[in-house]
Parts: sequence; structure tokens; C-alpha cells
Amino acid sequence: MKLKIPAGDFRAYLFDCDGTIADSMPLHYIAWKTALSEWNCEFDEPLFYQWGGKPPVEIIATLNQMQRLSMPVEAVAARKEKLYFEFLPQLEPVAEVLEHIQAMHRRIPFAVVSGSSRESVVNSLTAIGLLDKFDLIVGSEDYLRSKPAPDAFLTAAQKLGVKPHNCLVFEDAEIGIRAATAAGMASVKVPSPLERRSGTKP
Repeated sequence: MKLKIPAGDFRAYLFDCDGTIADSMPLHYIAWKTALSEWNCEFDEPLFYQWGGKPPVEIIATLNQMQRLSMPVEAVAARKEKLYFEFLPQLEPVAEVLEHIQAMHRRIPFAVVSGSSRESVVNSLTAIGLLDKFDLIVGSEDYLRSKPAPDAFLTAAQKLGVKPHNCLVFEDAEIGIRAATAAGMASVKVPSPLERRSGTKP
């Protein structure tokens, strides 16, 4: 499936990481299921993909409220990340996005803009051999309001010195697309593994 690039004078590409550059969402889901099962917490797959882009601590806090649990947020987030890091040797890039990274590398600046921590992003990009392709990494520790707020993308644009309307965002999650729109940026929807399995077009 080819990604359709919208028309525009784009001077920077901003990429989400998980599910956009790295085909990591299935591995993250296994890590989530394992970590949460230790606390008898349910997390079904459609909800997991719906919440793509939320920082792990927000996910755990929300699940606590929804299921009337009292999981220790930071400890469960750390446990989930540790489990995910164990899966990194299995990680592959998303081919449709890799094509655009290779085509535009060194022609315009690239940033990764993620709801995950910088450590998680660096580990994922290192595992798939793409860390050196990016000029900037914006992780969950670099902004206050997470997607769908525009803060993460606006932070990246400011640090790159590129106006928001000259940035093109690549995102697999609906809340990421909404964040890009709120930031005044055009976006490309990358199909999720669920969409690829069902044959749904983004």
C-alpha cells in the first residue's frame, strides 16, 4: 500500500514512532497484556489502538479509573517498557514509511514526535537501524499536553525552525492526526496493523 503525500511546500517531515516508523504496536500490545495481567487488568486490542500515542502513565491511570484498580502507575509503566525492550530484536520498520524516509533523507530535516519516552524511541530506532536518519527526537518528557493536543508537534517545529504549515506529519493513530491538525499541519495516515489485517484503507 502506497502512502499518498498531500500537495504542499513541506520543509520538514515529523514522524510518530510506534506504528509509524517502527512496526512496534503488536509488540507493545503483548508487553501491555503481560504487564497488566499481573494486576488483573483488561486491555482489549481495539482500545489499545484507539489510544495509540498516549503516554504509558496516562494509559495506566485511565485504566485504573475505568476498572476501579489501584495499579502503581510508574512501576507498571516501567515493567511494560522492560517487557517491550525484550522484544526489540523482532522489530521491523514500516515499509511504506521507510520508502519516504529514504527518499527525503538529507533533503529536509526529520523529527520523531512520540508519546513514548525518548529512551523508548531511541531503542526502537536503533533496533531497526534508523536512528541516524533523524535530526530531532521529541519524547513524552518534552511537552506538557499529550496528543491530541498540538504541543508535541509544535515543539518539534519550533526546535527545527520550520513553520507549522510547512511541516508534514506521518501518523498511524487518530489522536495523532488530530494533534497534527490542531497544530496547523498536513498529515499522512499510516494504516495500523488492525487496518492492514482487515484491508481497511486509512
